[in-house]
Amino acid sequence: MNTLFKDLQGLTNFVSDIYARIKRIFVPPRAYAWQTLIYLSVFSWAISYFATPPIEDAIAFFGWLFLIAGTSWYTTDDPLRVPGTFMPVGAVITGFLVSVFAFGQQDNNGITPNTIVLWPTISALITAVPEFFEGSGTDAKAQIPKPEDRQRIIVLVASCMVLSCWLQFYFVVNNWVEQYPSLLSDNFKNSAFVVKTEIPTKVPPNGALILREIRPRLENQIDKQPWAQVEKWLQNANANLSNLAEQVIQDKRLRQKDEKFLWRIEPRISNPNPRKKDEYILDILSIWTGPSSDRRGYYLKQSCQIRPIVDTTSRATNSKTDEKSIIAEVECGRVSKPILGLPPAQR
Repeated sequence: MNTLFKDLQGLTNFVSDIYARIKRIFVPPRAYAWQTLIYLSVFSWAISYFATPPIEDAIAFFGWLFLIAGTSWYTTDDPLRVPGTFMPVGAVITGFLVSVFAFGQQDNNGITPNTIVLWPTISALITAVPEFFEGSGTDAKAQIPKPEDRQRIIVLVASCMVLSCWLQFYFVVNNWVEQYPSLLSDNFKNSAFVVKTEIPTKVPPNGALILREIRPRLENQIDKQPWAQVEKWLQNANANLSNLAEQVIQDKRLRQKDEKFLWRIEPRISNPNPRKKDEYILDILSIWTGPSSDRRGYYLKQSCQIRPIVDTTSRATNSKTDEKSIIAEVECGRVSKPILGLPPAQR
C-alpha cells in the first residue's frame, strides 16, 4: 500500500508540475505581461472578422501590433541566441512577423517574395536597435555603442543584407525561369551562381511548341491544295509563316509568357533533288533571340517535304476531260534538337 501511495503521490506531483507550467504560460502573472498582448491580438482578429472595412482593417492593424509586441517581449525575456551570432532567436521570429505585416498584405496568401527577402535584414535591425539604448522602459536613454559593439553590429547587419541579396537573386532567377522556360535547356556549367538540380531540358519547350502548333496550320493551308497555288504560297513563305507564327503566339499557352517575343520564325526552302524541280524541302526555323551561353545562339528546325501528286478523286469524277489535277502533298518530320550556331542564310 505504501508503494502504491507513493506512486500515486508522484503522479499527482507530476501532473501538478505540468499544470503549473501551462498556467505560467497562459495565465499572465500581472496585467502588464506579454500574455496580455497576445490575447489582445487574438481578440482583435476575432472582432475584425465581424467588422467591415475600414473598421476591419484598423482592428486587424492593432492585432498585428499586439502580436509583434507580445512575441518580442516573450522571446527577449530569456533570449536564445542564433549559433555563432549575438542575434536572439526572438529577433528572427519578430522580424518575420514584421516582414509579413509590412509586405505580406500585397497577396492573399500573406507570403510574398519581399517578405522573405527582407526578413533577415529586419531581424538584424531589430537586434541592433537595443544596442543604441541604455536601460529599459521609460528609463531608457540613447547611447552610442562601444567600438567593439559597433563592429559586431555592422558585421551582423551587413551579413544579413548579403543574405537578403542572395534571396532576391533567387527570386529574380526563378522569375526568369517562369517567364522564359527555354533558359532551362541552356548550359550552366560555367555559371558561378546557377546550379541545376533537376534533369536538364534538352529541347526548349516554347520553341518546340511553336513549331508543333505551326505544322497543322501549315498543312491546312497547302496540303491537298492545287499545286500552282502552293508554289505561290512558297514564293511568299516569309509573310505566310509570319502570319502562322503570330496566330500560334496568341495561343493561351504562350499568351502569358514574355518569352514568346524572343522566338523568330523563318523559312528555308531548298530542292533536294535537282532532277525533280517540283519537289521542295521547307525547313521551318524557330530561332532563339534571347540570352544564350553560346554567343552564336541556337535554333530549332522542322523539315517538311512538299511534292506534287495526282488528285485521283478529281480525275475519277471528271470523265469529260483527260486533264490531270495536280495537288500538293506535305510530310513534316519531328522537331530537331537545339542546333548551335547561326541559322543558314536564305536563298
